Amino acid sequence: MGLFNSLFGNSNSEEKKETPALPWIPLTSLDQLEEISKKSNGKPQFIFKHSTTCGVSRMAINAFKSQYNLTKEQADLYYLDLHSYREVSNEAGYKFQVMHQSPQLLVIKNGIAVASASHGSINDVEAAKFL
Repeated sequence: MGLFNSLFGNSNSEEKKETPALPWIPLTSLDQLEEISKKSNGKPQFIFKHSTTCGVSRMAINAFKSQYNLTKEQADLYYLDLHSYREVSNEAGYKFQVMHQSPQLLVIKNGIAVASASHGSINDVEAAKFL
């Protein structure tokens, strides 16, 4: 069993790492986009657009979760389920002048998108530099 444990991990002998839950705010309505724009004048607003059926999106969000280290006092972090809220996703693209991609991270400051990244480049976004 040693080979299988080294390949797949052994939950009995290894201590599992706990990843703290992120302060996600569900993005579910068009009205929230105006709220995000206004709130971005005081602190950065992050929108993570996620496809719940895409393996690449799942890998990107897991990597993002492991590296995001801002508190809710420093920035707001929105989660947008693309399949459930397609209209909100489309309007976010129009409002913040970014081409839709999935997965995608938008950084909003002073009412505009100051950064956007998709797929593997989401992990290159250093959230703290937008404070």
